[in-house]
Amino acid sequence: MGRQWGPAMRAAEQAGCVVSAFRAGQPEAGSWSCSGVILSRRPGLVLCHGGIFTPFLRAGSGALTAAGAAFLPGDSCGDDLRLHVQWGPTAASPAGRAERGRTGLCTPHCAGLEPSPPARPRGRPLRPPRPAELLLLLSCPAFRAHFARLFGGEAAEQWHFANAAPDDEVSEDEEEDQLRALGWFALLRVRPGHGEEAEERGPAVAVAPLGAVPKGAPLMACGSPFGAFCPDIFLNTLSRGVLSNSAGPLLLTDARCLPGTEGGGVFAARPAGALVALVAAPLCWKAREWVGLTLLCAAAPLLRAARAALGRLHPGATALAALLPPEMGAPWGLPLRDPGPPWATAAVLVECSTVWGSGVAVAPRLVVTCRHVAPREATRVLVRSTTPKHRCQQHPGQ
Repeated sequence: MGRQWGPAMRAAEQAGCVVSAFRAGQPEAGSWSCSGVILSRRPGLVLCHGGIFTPFLRAGSGALTAAGAAFLPGDSCGDDLRLHVQWGPTAASPAGRAERGRTGLCTPHCAGLEPSPPARPRGRPLRPPRPAELLLLLSCPAFRAHFARLFGGEAAEQWHFANAAPDDEVSEDEEEDQLRALGWFALLRVRPGHGEEAEERGPAVAVAPLGAVPKGAPLMACGSPFGAFCPDIFLNTLSRGVLSNSAGPLLLTDARCLPGTEGGGVFAARPAGALVALVAAPLCWKAREWVGLTLLCAAAPLLRAARAALGRLHPGATALAALLPPEMGAPWGLPLRDPGPPWATAAVLVECSTVWGSGVAVAPRLVVTCRHVAPREATRVLVRSTTPKHRCQQHPGQ
């Protein structure tokens, strides 16, 4: 994949993991899983998506949208919550490469989907799942504010953010829970195991400051499609793309991500192997049409929120907050700025009833787009840009 991606691949494989949540003593109730990022290994701190915790919230998913809710303590979930974190060999050590080179049948976790799989047979490339505890649920207030501004109100009628297509059989309650959990993440602490090998320690992940990676820069997403389903093949699946656009900590990438990769890390080639963001929503639809962009939450402001929440929830957690990875030095590229007027950015969104597409603003009130985007019989076309919304009327024949 090229020399430039070597550090990013190593960082992604060292940091990638899958998190499973299930109810104690109730295997028939099933389990929920997502991707995660190992922030540090001493102690084991993991950041993952918060959506898998909505079934366990004592107050229901409404607690995530309560006024002023920026974080929730770990005891906001029921006492029957049990967590497992699983990852592969760390850096490309000789032992790790030898394990990855071995072959064998899929683990029992693939076929049975048991919350607590049997002990891993000798020679398997994955480490046994480790128990973990929920420290807190947190969100990035700036991410939620930008999301509400961009997709709230009338715009939300045409947008769909869920792990299923609009036509799939998903209850309204489940879809509402997913929407409420969008932008929420969870900080976990992995309980230490016995006889841990030195190769599993690994360095703490490096975090890129907000704005350090410019628009158009290459990115690498690392997640586990379908969560805990068959991690032997899906764990730490890589996908490359670019930073397509941004609005504060709300980022877009065209790297292909699938359900289950929520909470997975997105890394940059420069700064080498730095964690840029976490996957917030891998799939979205506009007017029942799939949009090939993944919604990300920048990692730097999310970790700032985690430090502030730890300080407020646990007075003695200052040492724990200090173990969260700091941001790297000065940005290497130009910071992301407000693109300015529509004729400066050129690209605009053109909507005509249920038809939509892109256009190019060649002058303050002149937009060029494809003929099928604005059909001849249309009497009104809505043009949206990154600046306050501009509207123009288009009549047949124009």
